Amino acid sequence: MARIFDLHIHTTKGSADSNLSPEDLILEAERLGLRGLCITEHSGPWDRHEFERFASLHNVVLVRAMEADTDMGHMLAFGMDSYQSGFHKADILCRAARAEGGFVVSAHPFRGVLGKHMRERPYLYRSLPGEPLPVIPEEALDHPVFKLANAIEVVNGGTADEENGFAMEVASLLKMPVTGGSDAHSVHGLGRYVTAFADEISTEAEFLTALRSGNYFPAVGLRAGQLRPYTG
Repeated sequence: MARIFDLHIHTTKGSADSNLSPEDLILEAERLGLRGLCITEHSGPWDRHEFERFASLHNVVLVRAMEADTDMGHMLAFGMDSYQSGFHKADILCRAARAEGGFVVSAHPFRGVLGKHMRERPYLYRSLPGEPLPVIPEEALDHPVFKLANAIEVVNGGTADEENGFAMEVASLLKMPVTGGSDAHSVHGLGRYVTAFADEISTEAEFLTALRSGNYFPAVGLRAGQLRPYTG
């Protein structure tokens, strides 16, 4: 089954800013040969029973997840049954994930940090208003989010190349697991960045086990038919 997953996808089902319907998601994934999809809705995971019915209709391995907007930036949460009050606090979200056997990834942590895209204070530093933004990777290592998250999304389809590269350098210095995801909100971005796993995955439980193993790497080039590791 699947070894290549897009870990960061939004659909019209649970993300108001998305133009990607669940049906179009499946069609585009099949066109690309992408066999693993994580649907990380802004509003929280789909209802489990509805998700299971939808997943049963398709051969693609589907994982229900969410992207939470926290005081330490956006975080992808896997293995969580629903969004709960307090998840806007990164420490509460991560504690809950640990209790449920879930897994949390710091999403596009350095978006806006190098002055790309964003005019307001970058997501990661909103809770640290007096903290200067890092200029070099070494200055970012002590951010508390990296003591909470299980992994870092180092390549994201909605983030500038320089800021993705910065995230990769920080993760390398921290020796943390790294992932890639398209952050797709339409068919055009799906699969731009993905995560390649060493083991085959056919269920959500196997996916979570694979995440915890750390045996995977972010990859690029799927849409062009030339998949290769992302190196920053």
